[in-house]
Amino acid sequence: MNEIRMKWEIGNDKNYDYIADEDDKNIILSTIDNEALTVHFQPLYSTKDFSVYGYESLARFTTDAAFKNMEEFFITAHKTNTISVVDMYCREMAMKRAAELGINGKDVYLFINICPATLMEPTHMSCVTDDFATIWGIPKERIILEITEESAVDNFKLFKHAIECYRKRGYKVAIDDFGAGYAGLKMLSIIEPEFVKIDRHFISNIDKALIKYNLVDSIVTICNRIGIKTVAEGIERKEELEVVLDMGVDIVQGFYLNKPAPILQDNIEGDIAHYKTDKCSFQSDDECIYNLVEHIPVLGPSDNIYTALSLFNNDENLRNIPVVEDSRILGMVNRRKFMESYLVGRYGYGFHLNANKKISQLMDNMYVAVEVNMSIEDITSKVLSKISKVSCDSICVTQHGKYYGILLTESLMEAIVKRNISLARGSNPLTGLPGNDYIQQEIEKRLTKKVNFDVCYIDIDNFKPYNDHYGFGNGDRVIKTLSNIIQLAMELADDDFNFIGHIGGDDFIVITRPQSSINICNKIIDMFKEELPALHGVVDFHNGFYKSKNRKGNDEVFELLSLSIGIVSTEVHKIDTFSHLSSIAAELKKAAKQRPGNSIVRDKRLNGFNKLEKNELHCSLI
Repeated sequence: MNEIRMKWEIGNDKNYDYIADEDDKNIILSTIDNEALTVHFQPLYSTKDFSVYGYESLARFTTDAAFKNMEEFFITAHKTNTISVVDMYCREMAMKRAAELGINGKDVYLFINICPATLMEPTHMSCVTDDFATIWGIPKERIILEITEESAVDNFKLFKHAIECYRKRGYKVAIDDFGAGYAGLKMLSIIEPEFVKIDRHFISNIDKALIKYNLVDSIVTICNRIGIKTVAEGIERKEELEVVLDMGVDIVQGFYLNKPAPILQDNIEGDIAHYKTDKCSFQSDDECIYNLVEHIPVLGPSDNIYTALSLFNNDENLRNIPVVEDSRILGMVNRRKFMESYLVGRYGYGFHLNANKKISQLMDNMYVAVEVNMSIEDITSKVLSKISKVSCDSICVTQHGKYYGILLTESLMEAIVKRNISLARGSNPLTGLPGNDYIQQEIEKRLTKKVNFDVCYIDIDNFKPYNDHYGFGNGDRVIKTLSNIIQLAMELADDDFNFIGHIGGDDFIVITRPQSSINICNKIIDMFKEELPALHGVVDFHNGFYKSKNRKGNDEVFELLSLSIGIVSTEVHKIDTFSHLSSIAAELKKAAKQRPGNSIVRDKRLNGFNKLEKNELHCSLI
């Protein structure tokens, strides 16, 4: 803390702009020095399954303070020009405490509030935040910086540069209190955040105020169209939650769901059992478990062995019975174990020994549970390993965390096999990635959803002469290498919205959010360049070229392999069909290939016309 304070004093010694007096400044600094601040965490919940999406860190006083509340404390910090040191202290405290509470063991994000003014100070660039993240072992990709929209920003150019510095390091950005500040849509368009947190003023009594309803509905519609996740904060009533769920908000937060606490809470306080479960977004019915769920009788914890025996005898196909209390799953009773251990027993006295016991004493506490809107793909990658450890042949299915039904593992296996066969038929045999038919289905599905997305058409430059010179075996190696690079870049992007396809040969397709496409493509190019020594050999790589036959059969000098990427965006073009998108993609890829070296072309519309030459983004990365 002393180091941070020292940096602040050096960087601000000649720039004090006092509105409050010197005593106020000393009170602010003494509050920090005396460790009179602590941090609480409030959960944010995904509306997809009401699981915890992340935690927002909030500063709180540990003892009686000289301020009425935290708002007055931060206002005074602004007035005394001490907001920078306060901001950095809170940032460090949030990461430290979150790490101590075990956030690294949870698949969640950490939301940290940051004042826009501190982002633009040279003494507090992202390297300091990087130090905190490194010390406490929190991945930068799991940290979301909340930029308060209520604060005025005088220099948007410098502000955007500061945001990009953080984003390049892996941090995600959210606009906090959206709609309550000075910049509004201007800030949204400049920093292109991953999240927008709608100010609580608009959420409060939204079910009673038509103008609030229309304003929030417009914000959600805009954000959904451009691929920004929306957060409704300040939810304090069931009716408010119902309205924002119907609007399609992605994440919810508020006292009705859970209040801030000094721990990382996993539970949810509000009643959410009756809300309708949406099926998997971007997935058809046969890709979800929704239609595979079976509804069977359940046991209560106070039921006895006779009740369980009766249920098993009435249905010879019944393998497991869930034990449920108040819609909460407590355990499972397995048919084989029940019959062998509790009815027969080691010496044939099982029924006599267990006749007076409750089911809660006989059930297995280990079971596997999934949400009803979970996709088959997610279960394949996240749940199958757990099933083998639990040794069960039934999976409990929940709806918003409440018991919903049972999924038989054999039904799941059949669905997985069916899905894999379908994928294999449409997959490229060399890379295993989805091929043309699957790519077309994916794009048409998104066009139907009317959600904005970018399609990146990736092509390897001079691939034919490379094949002729180095051989087809090495050519296949190049294609597999690029395939692995693209998949790794998408994994780093950490977004289930993304999709990868292999058209054939050296052509690939990447579908992503509009604000993510350029960064992903740059990562692909950077990683591909690192593989050039291995793909060309030391001598050719050192020379920077190789000689091979051109299409006319004449000797020609060729540069090392590079990538050309054309990006089609549905936020630029009104695209209704797959063929329309394909024709634009081919045009953009052609424009990219006309540029030397690695290049990316993403067109933009100017005055209603497609001005490719004037608006293309060209990145020469040789």
